[in-house]
Amino acid sequence: MNPFGILGSVKRSRDADAVITGAGSGIGAAFAAELARRGGRVVCSDLDEASATATADAIVAKGGEATSVRCDVTSIDDVAQLAKEAQSFFGGAPTLVVNNAGVGAGGTAIGESDLDDWNWVLGINLWGPIHGCHVFTPILRDAARTDDRPRGIINVASAAAFGAAPGMAAYNVSKAGVLSLSETLAAELSGTGIGVTALCPTFVKTNIVGAGRITEGSTQLADTLMRWTGFSPERVARTCLDTHDRGGLYCMPQPDARIGWGIKRFTPTAYTRAVGFTTRMTTS
Repeated sequence: MNPFGILGSVKRSRDADAVITGAGSGIGAAFAAELARRGGRVVCSDLDEASATATADAIVAKGGEATSVRCDVTSIDDVAQLAKEAQSFFGGAPTLVVNNAGVGAGGTAIGESDLDDWNWVLGINLWGPIHGCHVFTPILRDAARTDDRPRGIINVASAAAFGAAPGMAAYNVSKAGVLSLSETLAAELSGTGIGVTALCPTFVKTNIVGAGRITEGSTQLADTLMRWTGFSPERVARTCLDTHDRGGLYCMPQPDARIGWGIKRFTPTAYTRAVGFTTRMTTS
């Protein structure tokens, strides 16, 4: 059995009515553009309203349909308002929700990291998808009972969800939570026709490192790895949407993510020791 998904023929990414958080840049903007290219209507949300508007305007300029909404995903009220505005724009329930908004943090060990950084990272990276699933899942479930449009939820996690690299505890924990959330949601929605996919990339060429709370040394290392091994956000978004269309629960767009996933599952102790040793060697 393929652990990364069961082949199917439901094209949830085609002609979708999609809501995307963190759509102002990076993977979120790439999701928005690709979904519009596939014939979808897109609600682009971001804490930075200007960047969300820029993404939506770029879609409209190419003949697509899009609008922008300011949304702070750490606020359940904001996410609930996002759902209301999306339903107004679409004239009904969305068919696809992409919980993408996220931030980066790292470079310090557990016990040395500022708890404010923990709260900041978990508030956006984990509570954001929790809020998104909490608000939108009932809407999608109710709509699925009344029509046969394919629907789905994509949660953007990371290979950090299972990688457990030292110095990235808050980020690792937030993404591990998103992965578990996605697995649980997929089980709960089994048989409803609503698909769930967790995106777990390694390095993607976005501004998450520069915009995050990351120490200088870790930023330099991440920039180097991103430059040499990172995929473009456009490639990651395309791969994820194709995986979602096939019914895949896990999308690991890069080979190193898939290899790491396999090794961790079969030899977790050896994997953890190797990660610790490699990290010490590269940061010393």
